[in-house]
Amino acid sequence: MSPTPKPGRPVRGSRSGVPVMALLDLLGRRWTMGVLWNLSKGGPCTFRELQERCEAISPTVLNSRLKELREVGLIEHSQEGYRATATGRELYALLVPLGTWAKKWAAKLPA
Repeated sequence: MSPTPKPGRPVRGSRSGVPVMALLDLLGRRWTMGVLWNLSKGGPCTFRELQERCEAISPTVLNSRLKELREVGLIEHSQEGYRATATGRELYALLVPLGTWAKKWAAKLPA
């Protein structure tokens, strides 16, 4: 697995690691959005609870995503379990309108 995408380091689509490209690289990884979405919308939970919320995620992939998201400060581990940080919740709030837009876009596409 490649290192966790971070601004200032080469990432997919950017040799210089422009912050938005680092973010898109991170969010484009399998299950990253699902993990962040579940922790932001559903609140804190344990590893097993999160695995159940994400349904088809393997323990290996979940471990990798949790490690990466903790490393970049979007989630943290507390006595309640894993939870989104203030920064993670801020990102989630920005993604919600994007999800709404994507549904409208999808409805306009031919079947």
